[in-house]
Amino acid sequence: MATLTRNDQVRRIVVVLAEVFCVIGTLVGVGVLGTDVSQTSGGALSADATLIAPATTAFTIWTPIYIGLLVYTVWQFVPKNATTERVRSTGWLAAVSMVLNAAWLLVTQQGWIWVSVGVILALALTLGVLVQRLCREPAGSTFEKVVVDGTFGLYLGWVAVAACANVTAALVDGGVDLGSEANQAAAVTVVLVAAALGMVFTILLGGRWAVAAAMAWGLAWIAVGRLTDEPKSTATAVAAIVAAVIVLTAAGTYRRGGAVADTAASPRTNVTA
Repeated sequence: MATLTRNDQVRRIVVVLAEVFCVIGTLVGVGVLGTDVSQTSGGALSADATLIAPATTAFTIWTPIYIGLLVYTVWQFVPKNATTERVRSTGWLAAVSMVLNAAWLLVTQQGWIWVSVGVILALALTLGVLVQRLCREPAGSTFEKVVVDGTFGLYLGWVAVAACANVTAALVDGGVDLGSEANQAAAVTVVLVAAALGMVFTILLGGRWAVAAAMAWGLAWIAVGRLTDEPKSTATAVAAIVAAVIVLTAAGTYRRGGAVADTAASPRTNVTA
């Protein structure tokens, strides 16, 4: 086991503090200490605010993500885990992601929707870099694969879809209205862009199921929202379903294409959770 350095000690404490801040932000965002996100920003982020808003059930994905972050926080504090290269290269990013998560919830409480766009894009970028660094070498155990790769994979995939919804909400809240047909065409374009982003993640991150599953989950619930709630849009729903299938198919195809066998040759092809 590598020696626990001062930097390791500081980093693991900062991760714990970031997790505490994240929990506080979450309690504010779900309405325990503040106002539920769906009711902030004039309702701009509610499930029926835009054509890209996922149905409410979609947000249950935060349950495994938050549980995973809590378990990760405890796991990374253990000295033997804190000194691994994977934790050293991603621990600070994990802390930043938790702080940005809480910051987004606090910003929306103030109704600063365009600021929330900046925060969620920064969060998506942070998670993208974090997961990419996890690709450099495989997890040391099944537990690590689930808690670290799985948690941050779900986190990234969901935030990628949420960012698309957040940008759309900000535009609609700002008064952008292209008309019924053009709005639907724009919504279809957005979900297809999300599908393209999912394929990019497949290539750069080695076809990780956690990322693809979270993106497909978000896209599927956009489809449900447009079929069962206002504003209704069959075109958007169909496009979202197609996008979800594309993302899952891309990940599956990549994995079947020999990515596992190529792991030793290229860090990008490390296929885990």
